[in-house]
Amino acid sequence: MERIIGIDLGTTNSCVAVVEAGSPQVIPNKGGYKTTPSAVAITDSGRRLVGQMAKRQAITNAEHTVYAAKRLIGRKWDSSEVRHCIETCPYEIIQGPHDDARIKLRGKEYSLPEISSIILQEMKIVAEDFLGEEPEKAVVTVPAYFNDNQRKATKDAGRIAGLDIIRIINEPTAAALAYGFGKDLDATVAIYDLGGGTFDISILDIHEGVFDVLSTAGDTFLGGEDFDARIIEHLAFEFAREHRVDLRNDQMALQRLRDAAEKAKIELSSMDETEISLPFIHSMDNGEALHLQTTLSREKFEELVIDLVQRTIKICQATLQESGLEVEDIDDVILVGGMTRMPRIQQDVADYFGKPPSKQVHPDEAVALGAAVQGDALVEGRGDVLLLDVTPHSLGLMVHGGGFEVLIEANSTIPTSHSHIFTTVRDGQTSVKIVVLQGESERAEQNELLGEFVLSGLRHAPAGEVEIEVTFEISADGIVSVHATDMETGKKQSITVTATSGLTEDEIEAMISENEDYLVELKRSEELESQRDRIRKSIREVEKLLANGGADTDLVAKLKDRAADVVAGARNCLDSGDADSLASAGEDLEKLLQSVRAAVQSI
Repeated sequence: MERIIGIDLGTTNSCVAVVEAGSPQVIPNKGGYKTTPSAVAITDSGRRLVGQMAKRQAITNAEHTVYAAKRLIGRKWDSSEVRHCIETCPYEIIQGPHDDARIKLRGKEYSLPEISSIILQEMKIVAEDFLGEEPEKAVVTVPAYFNDNQRKATKDAGRIAGLDIIRIINEPTAAALAYGFGKDLDATVAIYDLGGGTFDISILDIHEGVFDVLSTAGDTFLGGEDFDARIIEHLAFEFAREHRVDLRNDQMALQRLRDAAEKAKIELSSMDETEISLPFIHSMDNGEALHLQTTLSREKFEELVIDLVQRTIKICQATLQESGLEVEDIDDVILVGGMTRMPRIQQDVADYFGKPPSKQVHPDEAVALGAAVQGDALVEGRGDVLLLDVTPHSLGLMVHGGGFEVLIEANSTIPTSHSHIFTTVRDGQTSVKIVVLQGESERAEQNELLGEFVLSGLRHAPAGEVEIEVTFEISADGIVSVHATDMETGKKQSITVTATSGLTEDEIEAMISENEDYLVELKRSEELESQRDRIRKSIREVEKLLANGGADTDLVAKLKDRAADVVAGARNCLDSGDADSLASAGEDLEKLLQSVRAAVQSI
């Protein structure tokens, strides 16, 4: 049976799930945790560290440890979000060859899909350890308000990781699938999803297994990272006021602040105040050590972030209005994402919707579980789960004069297509440039450029006589394709819109090849280290047996002489990178060990 996994590729943490015996379940990683930090680090030797291993060494290796990469994926270099990350992140963010943001680690340039692929690959390995076989297909979730560039970049990340992403679905929609799985529901629900880096709100109508998204909106740069940043700024400001030292200029100190802020935020969800203690946070030129010791109350934390919480409520209001419903029409409110554990958020959401949020889904696991449910339904061809999602942004073309002509409105059900006939605007015009945009502004330049192409070979004719039909298509993944046709000749030009800040096909193929080579080399290195561990263990056992076995017999004495040569030869092989030499040394040690055991037992 074909196995398919569901992956929640989160800003702060990621999670993988699968449907087993008809029931979705989250797969724990090797440490037994159901979520894995979305962190990637590169060591001096070039080895990749992922998850908790990357997070543990972030303080001492801050500039080569990437976190919150999801906030950058699919974004243009000159965007305000990228500028913000450049100012606040310890790792180096550089301009890529396609006007995209990239990250430089240990002198090597990494695209954002590459970084995300390393996390996806870790989720794939977690699933493989559980399933006993390599999963090749996956459903991966993205924030509902992700644009086409970001969705395409996420899909590219899956390809680099060796995963066939058969569907990309929106995170709040996935949470709704987890909420409604196995239930006979007839309800209108609001999914409030505030995670580590993004916020989404979706209104769905659930009836007889049909999950119909009525409206969705969000902010792809609003999440737990911003709440942490407010604590960091507060701590840094208070420390600077007392000591005249700005800790934000010290990368190691800043990383310690970041860890302390995250811990404090979590503790304040269940406590009224928390102690923050960071000894030796800074050393003065005269050698004096400075310490940060303070208390943060829940009240103060809420004061620091109240505007962020209110931003989410304003987006909820707009989304509900777009759905055509009133607050009274919402039967249930589902909270998803780690930040929804914050009591103030729960209270403000309850106040707005007029009812306490449901506790029926796990805020960290629901999205991955829903992705697994969708994947199982797609593979099994089950008709009891039907997902009708929407496109979060309007799509259209730039028209003469710099205006924006919308062809598909925001919150249109996908998959969908729409056509519109345009005409030439100049006498004798033989080609037309099709500029594809996504956004809500009436002015083209204020919207997101998705791509452009030229339909040429038009006949010479007065302005307005040549008709061109432009058709937009949006797949179930929310990815856009466009084609233009000369209505007279039938000549057609089309593109699957490729993110202008994405990767070329050649770059993706090169990254896939490089990733495969890395995994082969990593497996070889792990096998060599395993051989070395076996040799070290055998050496210790031989030496222990001979030391405790006595030297009274000629046999033991002769074995000690032989053992000295074999052990010396094995030790010389430990630094070898040759598998055959290590295997031979291991075999010699095993034979010696058997002889020593027999000799000692006979005494």
